[in-house]
Amino acid sequence: MTTHAGALPQPPDLKEMHNAQVAGKTVDKDAFTKRVRSAVAEVVKKQLACGLDVINDGEVGKSNFSRYARERLSGFSEREVKPEDRPSTIYARDLVDFADYFENRSYHRGDNLRRVFCNAPLKYIGHQSLKAEIDDFKTGLQGQKYEEAFLPAIAPGTIEHWMKNDYYPDDETYLVAIVDAMHEEYKAIVDAGFLLQIDDPDLPDGWQFMSKMNVAEYRKYAELRVDALNHGLRDIPPDRVRFHTCWGSYHGPHKYDIPLRDIIDLILKVKADTISIEAANPRHEHEWRIWEERKLPAGKVLVPGVVGHATDIVEHPQAIADRLVRYAKVVGRENVMAGTDCGLGPRVGSPQIAWAKFEAMAEGARLASKELWGR
Repeated sequence: MTTHAGALPQPPDLKEMHNAQVAGKTVDKDAFTKRVRSAVAEVVKKQLACGLDVINDGEVGKSNFSRYARERLSGFSEREVKPEDRPSTIYARDLVDFADYFENRSYHRGDNLRRVFCNAPLKYIGHQSLKAEIDDFKTGLQGQKYEEAFLPAIAPGTIEHWMKNDYYPDDETYLVAIVDAMHEEYKAIVDAGFLLQIDDPDLPDGWQFMSKMNVAEYRKYAELRVDALNHGLRDIPPDRVRFHTCWGSYHGPHKYDIPLRDIIDLILKVKADTISIEAANPRHEHEWRIWEERKLPAGKVLVPGVVGHATDIVEHPQAIADRLVRYAKVVGRENVMAGTDCGLGPRVGSPQIAWAKFEAMAEGARLASKELWGR
């Protein structure tokens, strides 16, 4: 079985529409709506043509994280960052050793000038946007043969650490407000018949954000956010939930990423039967060994990333198969599904590379199945 982590390449014309909206330009609403719907149908067909089994809408209707969050939740606005604001840097620990590297990267310059903050009570307002997302996906799936379909939604902790609190008395109260609002989206996706994927890069990459914490302090911080997420997943069967986590997906050293060993118990605490973890890149590929000493809980399926977003090299199918076989031998062949480290669409050099990686993954999964099952 094969799947992926979410974001897929957007058609160039749709990407131009998204960019125009982000820049504050007027975009014809009807034309945009029609193009999103047709783009969803296109990416559904492309996923199946590449050999993927568990698919999504490619997130082609979303432009970026900040815009998505503000379309779904009220209470946010943008302002200049003040000196007393807590830093929000996804590479804060790496920055100490690699200052020259980051200074020479454009995404580091001026990245703290303006940010989005919560400055009013949070309320879920995304009903119309979510309905369109669900309807477009259902339309795109009509007449297609696939194993399962999922829609992603962001975790509360990830919203919290990118969009800081200016309104609530403390971070815990702010976190609860996010959870209670996002619960509506989580439940609506499952009620529509789809698997819900919770995207939570915050769980590992918060370690870089909270650069002054030690491991014990960070585990306490992270566990609070896992408990909050589980509250947001109340009334949702775990077998309808996928949990995807990664180390932030920025292209850089990642030398000081928190080891998976230090947080794996917290990941497994999430009320989700499918666990998707970044595992193909050179910093984390070795962490398959954790499963030699920690048993995957009964009923859970592990989706290790076997193709990555951190390189434009298209992985060889045999290398992908080898990765899958390694995992299968330690957690059980029936408990492994091939996946990606993160959403490939916005993070590799071109759409052609992304789709080639999916084709390689499907072939690698076939090779692994032949070795493991004899078929």
